[in-house]
Amino acid sequence: MTTLSRLVLVTGASRGIGRAVALELARQGDLVIAIARSKAALQKLDDEIRALGSEALLVPMDLKDTKGIETLGKVLAEKFGRLDGFVANAGLLGTLGPLESCGPRSFEETIQVNLTANAHLIRALGPLLHRAEAPRAVFVTSGVVPRPRAFWGPYQASKAGLEALVKAWADENEKMALRANLFDPGAVRTGMRAEAMPGEDPMTLPTPEAVARELVKLVSPAETRTGERLVFRDLVKS
Repeated sequence: MTTLSRLVLVTGASRGIGRAVALELARQGDLVIAIARSKAALQKLDDEIRALGSEALLVPMDLKDTKGIETLGKVLAEKFGRLDGFVANAGLLGTLGPLESCGPRSFEETIQVNLTANAHLIRALGPLLHRAEAPRAVFVTSGVVPRPRAFWGPYQASKAGLEALVKAWADENEKMALRANLFDPGAVRTGMRAEAMPGEDPMTLPTPEAVARELVKLVSPAETRTGERLVFRDLVKS
């Protein structure tokens, strides 16, 4: 595999924002380590990345697999010895509805994918990021954290926990080269958004590609902010 300028890992890379981010990174010559559950969707992404003249490392994996995450860290350490960027995009909407009727399995799965898996990824990937010259990490969050609403309990609890986790990690590495930030894309034309808001006109929303163009800037060596919560609509205005 050709050595490329930067190695960037993207979770939830097979669709929506994650897919758009993977393609945008490939366009700028980065080697994308693409993680998603669907092997078929990853293979389709790989075809698109190769059509751009770039390469990807495909990792079909369920982020609820804690041992798989540990193995991933070890494999990447042996293969590359470093990691330049980490885009934590994978997320689960979970059950929307009254908390009193939310089953424990659905609640726990939402917390596991949106929060716990990212804690395990930080532990597995952190040492690799510290070996890079300008390591950058960005975690996709949601507007329901600053503006909580009824019927979104499990999802917004998981994202609020994620924000606290990332801010702690950023603080711990304030004197290091690592920069870690949160990115709130707002409402985007994705399948998850359509599931959450079935009556909404998707054509009124920004595309994943438009959002990805701003998100990938946060994993570039030029990004110097850390521990911040950055909102897509504010970034495009500035």
